[in-house]
Amino acid sequence: MNVAIVKYNAGNIYSVVNALKRLGIEPLLTDDAEQLKKADKVLFPGQGHAGEAMSYLKARRLDEVIRDLRQPVFGICVGQQLLCRHSEEGDTQCIGIFDAYVKRFQPQRHEDKVPCMGWNELEVRGEWREVRDYQVDPLMEGLGEHPYVYFVHSFYVPTCADTIATADYILPYSASMHKDNFYACQFHPEKSGRVGERIIRNFIEL
Repeated sequence: MNVAIVKYNAGNIYSVVNALKRLGIEPLLTDDAEQLKKADKVLFPGQGHAGEAMSYLKARRLDEVIRDLRQPVFGICVGQQLLCRHSEEGDTQCIGIFDAYVKRFQPQRHEDKVPCMGWNELEVRGEWREVRDYQVDPLMEGLGEHPYVYFVHSFYVPTCADTIATADYILPYSASMHKDNFYACQFHPEKSGRVGERIIRNFIEL
């Protein structure tokens, strides 16, 4: 399988490379449009400033390339935020896959710290199809009860029609999203132990 990772002006990409290698996958790290278009799966991870990341993408027209991809695409952390319409971080116009607007956490109590950093529980959304058949998004399958994952972020995506899992820090927000061939999560699956490994495997097996 040909798996590509978008190379752009963002940190933490190599931890995703290593997570894929642990699954026996040797990914291609690239900012070449043709390589991204030819890949079977594309991952769009990273940490950093939304404005700086979008400037890098737009300078190379990678924002247009990502928007036009038809194979499964997986945005991670800032990658999820950049797939939204707009971010308050740097008043940044983003790629616009998800009809959502990224906001900064506003502490309500003394113990509310920003950035949000650490392990938090996922509330996976789904629906009952039949008795004892609770259907969840394929990205969220097999996580078990009360799955915990690792977050580091100061900005969040409010819950919306594309939300497939939520977390709660100051307020409930989108921990994971899915629209068409685009999947995303705010947390770091590559740093989230067995739960995160299962999510990455689920994406690869879509």
